[in-house]
Amino acid sequence: MVCKFADIAKAPTDLLNDDYTDKVSLKCKKNAGPVAVTIDTTRGVGGALSSKVGTKFSYAGLSFDKAQLEANGSQTLETSLKPVPGLELSFKGGKGADVGATYKAGHFSGTASLDVKDLSKVSSSACMGFTGGIALGGDVTYSLKDSSLSGFNMGASYSQGPLFAAVTTGGKMSTVNVSMMYKVNSDLSIASSTTHSASKRCDVVAVGGIYKAPFGDFKAKVGSNGVISASLIKDLAPKVKLTATGSMSGTDVNTFKYGLGISM
Repeated sequence: MVCKFADIAKAPTDLLNDDYTDKVSLKCKKNAGPVAVTIDTTRGVGGALSSKVGTKFSYAGLSFDKAQLEANGSQTLETSLKPVPGLELSFKGGKGADVGATYKAGHFSGTASLDVKDLSKVSSSACMGFTGGIALGGDVTYSLKDSSLSGFNMGASYSQGPLFAAVTTGGKMSTVNVSMMYKVNSDLSIASSTTHSASKRCDVVAVGGIYKAPFGDFKAKVGSNGVISASLIKDLAPKVKLTATGSMSGTDVNTFKYGLGISM
């Protein structure tokens, strides 16, 4: 089944962005009967701890995907409902409030979303999969306040064997983003992300990879700003995962930053 258009370049994007952090955190998950509870604590500047508490559960066919009390006292609520096969209705509320719909059938995936808090915009996307590992899609955003199109982009992806490539546009098709990933073997994968525009022919956003070593998953990347990042993801025990990250700008040790996260 084809993915949403927003996820058309998900594989290389996740490889280059996930598991890198400069925070120290502890996330604990626990099931209490049919209810899942999560407590996420982060150490801030000066050693102060801040926590957010969330839960998710289902009742009478309605899924409460996230009901969370944020560290600053605000609340987040995300719900979903599947009235018929292939159709999912959703609500996401936090700083804003959006109602949406996602429809999947065969090789087609479509979404629609409306800002119900400010009635400022409505957006939609579509993605279609074809034989040969090809997917084509696009999205459009209409500003209700300005009565004009505020955004529109398109993209395509190709997957064949160990190779994955995606080309998407940004800024009303003023830029072209190229994301690629190649699986060298079962242990090693590499990825790259570049941006191209009229003002700059090629801007290398990031180049990196992941190696599944006996001691854990090791990831590393180099960004366009010269920052070198590395992370180690290791299962300390069943359902206990450690993520350790370090980053540094070039060879300047004064810019070194670290992050440490434990999820259980």
